Amino acid sequence: MGGNKRRMLAGEWYLPDDPELGAASARRAELCLRYNTLALSPDERNTLLRELLGEVGEDVRIRAPFHCDYGTYITIGPRTFVNFSAVLLDAGPITIGADVQIGPNVQLLTPTHELDAERRRAGWERALPVTIGDNVWLGGGVIVCPGVTIGANTVVGAGSVVTKDLPAGVLAVGNPARVVRTLEPASGA
Repeated sequence: MGGNKRRMLAGEWYLPDDPELGAASARRAELCLRYNTLALSPDERNTLLRELLGEVGEDVRIRAPFHCDYGTYITIGPRTFVNFSAVLLDAGPITIGADVQIGPNVQLLTPTHELDAERRRAGWERALPVTIGDNVWLGGGVIVCPGVTIGANTVVGAGSVVTKDLPAGVLAVGNPARVVRTLEPASGA
């Protein structure tokens, strides 16, 4: 493993313009192109997802178009649903729990860039993990920023921008997202 990839996966500053990372991105581009443009049966779509992503639980459904950086660093738990036009930039790990509902046009972003203008122009970035707990619902257009964890059973309202961790079992809305109330625990099904 090359130095830039090692630093990327460690959450350190790295330069993404790298042949090894470029090859991984080209692999992703081919798999996403096939996923997004071909008329596939559910079994074919599932097989392609398992090739593209790091780990995929049972009964995961992702509607095309779907976009990611590498795919390899995405883990999705069972029975999760991802609606149209999701963007999962997985330069760092993205972990999505079980029974998660992700609305259309949601973005889960791990890359962050330098504040220093010279280093930013030089291309330095780093990636901080994003973690989504079990039974979370992210409304349409939600953006989750690098390094954020959202606790289980939390709901994030449409169009919200999540810049800081959210605890379990809350409703959060706005830009930046803020907790507006605690949600009642689910009764037995």
